[in-house]
Amino acid sequence: MKSPKDRIVATTMKLFSMQGYNSTGINQIISEANVAKASFYVHFKSKEDLCVEFLNVRHEYWFKELEDFIALKSGYKAKVIAAFDFLIYMNQKENFRGCSFLNILSEIPMDNIKILDVIQHHKLDLRNYFRELLSKNEISDHIYMLFESCIIESQLFKSNELIEKSKKIITKLI
Repeated sequence: MKSPKDRIVATTMKLFSMQGYNSTGINQIISEANVAKASFYVHFKSKEDLCVEFLNVRHEYWFKELEDFIALKSGYKAKVIAAFDFLIYMNQKENFRGCSFLNILSEIPMDNIKILDVIQHHKLDLRNYFRELLSKNEISDHIYMLFESCIIESQLFKSNELIEKSKKIITKLI
């Protein structure tokens, strides 16, 4: 059986993804994770701390999934295109849920530095991922911005159409 902390995090992963941050209460998490309230507060001092844990776990998961998805591709062009195919894969897997980080960002006040720092860290890591993949070529920021807009647009319209169009643009750019 999972530890109370693991159950809290697993329940949070599900609820924040399905309901959002603001619509999910600590009491619901405690109930669905089947833990005592005191046990929750042993591991997390606040919902904000739990959100930071959620985002950190999501960050690790998401980048591992991306790395695994493109691992068999060789050459930077194939890897960049595969990164966009990864978005299609994640849209199918998660029913066009979009970016957990941007979803949370839309729900927090901008003065919540603790959560904002984690979100910015994730996006900076993604931007750097494309920089490294493209050997610091200046086009990497364009690829990153296309990637980000594809996440948002595919979530909004529940469609992979713009991802496919972006792959064609990228093929011409690189």
